[in-house]
Amino acid sequence: MTAHGASREATASARERLDALTDNTSVNAGTLAEELAAVTALLDREVSLRRVLTDPAQAGEAKAELAQRLLGGQVGGEAADLVSGMVRSRWSQSRDLVDALEELANLADLTAAQRTGALDDVEDELFRFGRIVSSNTELRAALTDRAATGSAKGELLRSLLGGRAHATTERLVTRLVTAPRGRSLEAGLESLSKLAADRRNRLVAVVTSAVPLSDTQKQRLGAALGKLYGHQVHLNIDVDPEVLGGIRVQVGDEVINGSIADRIEDAGRRLAG
Repeated sequence: MTAHGASREATASARERLDALTDNTSVNAGTLAEELAAVTALLDREVSLRRVLTDPAQAGEAKAELAQRLLGGQVGGEAADLVSGMVRSRWSQSRDLVDALEELANLADLTAAQRTGALDDVEDELFRFGRIVSSNTELRAALTDRAATGSAKGELLRSLLGGRAHATTERLVTRLVTAPRGRSLEAGLESLSKLAADRRNRLVAVVTSAVPLSDTQKQRLGAALGKLYGHQVHLNIDVDPEVLGGIRVQVGDEVINGSIADRIEDAGRRLAG
């Protein structure tokens, strides 16, 4: 979901406050994520409340005091202060506040994973889970069935991911599946992957090749793409025999096609130049 105008500025400010807060290692980013997710769920349910908290006719300080009264004792001081700061801002639509809160919850979870050196694993697991879902129509149907309860979907995900994926991956996917908030499963997973990449200020390249790439090929391709885009590029590797010996690289909306040999040779020329 895309924020516009005032909401974009408010979201950017909220992300800055979250970064400043989680830079302090004494703050438990995982707990903060859980509390922000709980506030997200509350405001997603209570439409009238979120409208009050985003009403431009109300003073920002009054809305912040209301948020503190509602959340005091329910969540920690860091989460309450973040939400209070957010309701002081102007929002184009009341729903944008909930979108931003959800994003902060996910970012806090990713920060917790980064602190323990697990962010790469989480990124890869989100990517692989997306591939599994896209190739299994029955699984996708079960996870997106509007008639199924959230607890039933959560139990299915625990059977799929429990003990097989990092706890952060399981939490992120479970929140997405049980509370999609109007998004497709694919769009939600893509958004999570982009947030994970943004956590490292790098780009994500989806690389599809006919056979697994060697470590040397991965390093050369990553270096060439990094030089091309001016950022470190994280490679998500997908093997598809139908590529017929070639390679397909997608970075954002841009697609690069070519044989492995040609691309590696070009990578060498770029690095030499």
